[in-house]
Amino acid sequence: MPVKKLVAVWLFVAAGVSNAGADADKPLLRQPTISGTSVVFMYADDLWTVGREGGDARRLTTHPGYEWNPYVSPDGSSVAFTGTYDGNSDVFIIPATGGEPKRLTYHPGGDVVVGWTPDGKNIAFSSSRNSYSGFERLFTVPVEGGFPSEIPLPIALQGSFSPDGSRIAYVPLPGAFQIWKRYRGGMASPIWIADLSDSRIEKLQREDWNDFNPMWVGDSIYFLSDRDGSVTLFEHHIRTGTAKELIRNEGLDIKWASAGPGAIVYEQFGSLFLYDLESARSRPIEIRVAADLPLVRPHFSKVSEKIEWAGLSPSGKRAIFQARGEILTVPVEKGDIRNLTRTPGVSERSPAWSPDGKWIAYFSDESGEYALHLRDQSGQGEIRKIDLGNPPSFFYRPVWSPDSKKIAYTDKRLNIWYVDLEKEKPVLVDTDTYLSSPRELSPVWSPDSRWIAYTKQLKSYMHALFVHGLDNGKTHKVTDGLSDALFPGFDDGGKYLYFTASTDLGPGTSELEMSTINRPVTRSVYVVVLDKDEPSPLAPESDEEGEEEEDEKKDEKDDKDATDSEKDAEDEEEEEEDVTVEIDFEDIDQRILALPIPAKNYVSLEVGKDSTLFLLEGWQLPMSSHEEEEELRLHKFDLETRKTEKILEGSGFFALSHDGKKLLYEQKKSWFVVDAGEPPEPGKGALNLEPMEVRVDPRAEWRQMYDEVWRIERDFLYDPGVHGLDLEAAEKRYEPFVDGLSSRDDLNYLFSEMLGNLVLGHVFVFGGDTPD
Repeated sequence: MPVKKLVAVWLFVAAGVSNAGADADKPLLRQPTISGTSVVFMYADDLWTVGREGGDARRLTTHPGYEWNPYVSPDGSSVAFTGTYDGNSDVFIIPATGGEPKRLTYHPGGDVVVGWTPDGKNIAFSSSRNSYSGFERLFTVPVEGGFPSEIPLPIALQGSFSPDGSRIAYVPLPGAFQIWKRYRGGMASPIWIADLSDSRIEKLQREDWNDFNPMWVGDSIYFLSDRDGSVTLFEHHIRTGTAKELIRNEGLDIKWASAGPGAIVYEQFGSLFLYDLESARSRPIEIRVAADLPLVRPHFSKVSEKIEWAGLSPSGKRAIFQARGEILTVPVEKGDIRNLTRTPGVSERSPAWSPDGKWIAYFSDESGEYALHLRDQSGQGEIRKIDLGNPPSFFYRPVWSPDSKKIAYTDKRLNIWYVDLEKEKPVLVDTDTYLSSPRELSPVWSPDSRWIAYTKQLKSYMHALFVHGLDNGKTHKVTDGLSDALFPGFDDGGKYLYFTASTDLGPGTSELEMSTINRPVTRSVYVVVLDKDEPSPLAPESDEEGEEEEDEKKDEKDDKDATDSEKDAEDEEEEEEDVTVEIDFEDIDQRILALPIPAKNYVSLEVGKDSTLFLLEGWQLPMSSHEEEEELRLHKFDLETRKTEKILEGSGFFALSHDGKKLLYEQKKSWFVVDAGEPPEPGKGALNLEPMEVRVDPRAEWRQMYDEVWRIERDFLYDPGVHGLDLEAAEKRYEPFVDGLSSRDDLNYLFSEMLGNLVLGHVFVFGGDTPD
C-alpha cells in the first residue's frame, strides 16, 4: 500500500526547444552578480568568484549550508547573500576577496537578499516577518549590524533603488507559477516605481506579460520580461516612459540578471553572459570551475523516515519496506536488516511477500521501464524478471494469490491485471471507467486462487463490487451500484466476501469547490454469502436454559484439541486445509447482509482469520501523510461474537500477515509488529529501524529521476499527443546535463527549465523519493 506522499508536478508546453544558451559542456552556473573587476555566482550550493573576463573560478563559501541570491556592494568590496548557516534563511555579508561571513538578520522567518542601497551602507532584503498573511515586504539592514527598517510598501518581493535613493523600482506580486511559461493571468507580475517620500506609485507600461528583476542604472530601469516570447532583457527609459528589447532571445529563458559598473551580467540555462551597456553587445563569460563537489559523493543514508511501502512476511517474523527506492526486510526479534536490492540508480517499488514465504515481488525500472521482479526472500540468487508488456506503464500494488503462483496488480491506465508466473503473460481482468487511485480498484484473491474480487466505477461514478473467475475468464457484477462499494476481502474459509458501502456519497463539483472538500463519508460493512446453500452468518441467536453443561463439555474438548495442536506444531507447521470457493451468482445480491458494525468513515478493510475484520477509520487515505494520525482508528469485528472493538488509535497504516496472526502498524513514525486482534500494549513490538540505511549515489539517483520525469510526461499528461512535441528528442536534448549536476538544487533547476519549456499540464507522481 503506498505510503506517505503524493508529489504534484506542474508542467508546460512551448512550440519547440532551442539550443541557444544551453551548452552541455559547462556546469550550471547561476545567479551572477558583477563588480568593476569580478563576477560572483552560485554553483554547487556555494558562492564563487571569477574575473569579468572569465577564467578559473575561486570558491568564496564552503559551508555545508545553502548560499544564494548574491549581490556585490556598490563599491565592489563586499558580497551580500542569503545563507542557511544556522538552519534559517538569513542575510549574510562576506568580503569580495573571501573571508568569514557575518550574519546580519536573526528573525525566525526567511530573509532573502534583493540588493543594496546606493550608498552601500544597507542591504535590502525581502521577508514576511511583518506580514499578517504570508506575503513579502522589503526591508533594509545596516552593513554594520543593527535592527532592520521596513521600506514603506504594503507588499514587495524584488526592488532596486534609484541612484539618489529617493525612489525604488519594485515587483509587488510574487511570480505566478514560476514553472509556467508565458503565463498571462491576473497574477502576472508588473514592475512599479514608488516614491519613498510619500509612497506614490508609477506603473511601468505593460499589458498582461511578466516583468521582473528590475535594475535601476542612471536614467534607465533594466528588467527581464517575457512580453515578446522567451524571457529576455529590456530597458525602460525613465524620461520617455518607453521600453525596448535589448537582447533578442530565441532560446531558453534568461533566469537572472544583475547590474554593475558599465555592464549587466545574466544567466541563461547555467551559462553566464555579460551585456556591455556602452556597446550594447553581449558576450559569454568562459568560466572553469574545479570543485570537489561533496554533494555528489556516494554515501550511506538512514531511511527509517523515508518509508514508502510496508508489509509483513507470511508468518509475521519479518517486516518488508520500500525506502528510497530500495527493498529491505527487518526482523521482528532476531537478525539483521537486509537490503535485498542495493541499486542506488534503480527505483524498486511496492514489495509483496509470497504466501509460501519464498519470494519477494516488486516493480523495478532497471530496464528503463517498470517490470515485475521476483527475488528470493534471502536476497540471494538470480532475479526473475517478467516483462509486463506494451505499452509500458506505471504499475501498483502487486497482490499474491494464496497458492503463490499468480500476482494481481493495477496500472496507471486504470487496468487490473494478473500474471501466471508459469506462463509469464499478463492477463487483463478489467478497466475502470474514470480516473481513480490504485486503492479503489483494490483486487483481492479468493483463498483457492480462482477468483479475483475488486471494485470499479460505474458511469454514475459510484463503485460497484465485481468478481472475476480465472477458470472461465468471466466477470460478474455483485452489487447494484446504488451505493459506493469499496475495500473487498474474502474470508479464509471461502464462504464470504466482505466490503464497505456508502449511501451518502455523491460526486462533488470539483476539488476547488469548497463544500465538497474533506466531508466525512459514512460507510457500512456488508457480507456476501457466496454459496446459496450456505446458512446466513447472522442467523438469530438465543440463549436457552440447560446449555451450560453442553458449553462446559465443549470448552473441555476445545482445550484438549488446542493442547494437541500445540504439540503437533512443535514438530512441524500445520498444513492449511484446501478450500474450494463456489460462487452462485444467481440472485447473489439477495445474499448481501449488513453486518452489525457501526457506520463510520472507513478508509481500509482487511480480513483476518476466522472472519475477523480489521477496519481503519479516519479522514484520510492510509499512509498518505503523518499530519492527522490522531484521527485514524483501527477497529476489529469478530463475526462469531458479532462485536466490534477499537484496538488502536493514531495509526497511519496497518497490515496483516498472511496467516492472520500478526499485525504491522505505524504510529508517530515508529513501526510495530504485534499479535493481531488484541489492543497492543504501548511500545510493545517496536521494530528497531535505526540501523536501516542504504547506499546513496546522488548522481545515479538523479539520472533515475530524470528518466522517471519523461516517463511521467508520456503516461500522465492530459494530452496523449503531448501537443505534438517529440518527447524522445526533447529528452535527448537535456540528457547531457544530468551527469554534470552538482547538487539537488541543480536537479530542481534542470527540471524547472526543462519542463517549463516543454509541456503544459498537471501530473501526479505516486510515492516519489527525493535525495538528501
